[in-house]
Amino acid sequence: MTAETKNKNPYTEAVGRRKTSVARVRVTPATKTSFTINKRSLEDYFPVKELRDIVKKPLENAAADHFEISVVAKGGGIHSQAESVALGLARVLIAINPEHRLPLKRAGSLTRDPRAKERRKFGLKKARKAPQWSKR
Repeated sequence: MTAETKNKNPYTEAVGRRKTSVARVRVTPATKTSFTINKRSLEDYFPVKELRDIVKKPLENAAADHFEISVVAKGGGIHSQAESVALGLARVLIAINPEHRLPLKRAGSLTRDPRAKERRKFGLKKARKAPQWSKR
């Protein structure tokens, strides 16, 4: 989806999801790459290097240009938010340049991880854990 903001900056937007977290990613062309996640810097929001690497993976795989990346992430934990941001970023890169699809697909950046917490069933303690059985 392409739109224009009030100050006439064209951006491309996509949504990434993982478990219960949702990330809306907006990308604007810029002279150098910068991240803003929930109005905080990348290093501020994801203090662990592994999470920052997860977020930056689609940019490295696509060998993309420089962008100003703005993200609104909600729900879930910090790890699932990082993965949802990465999926949203990969989807935006494809919307900008369809040639990025093949390297991103090979790296596994376009696959949404469908695993989520299984619901609790009645009569059980958790999704599958049953109360201890006793004969008498």
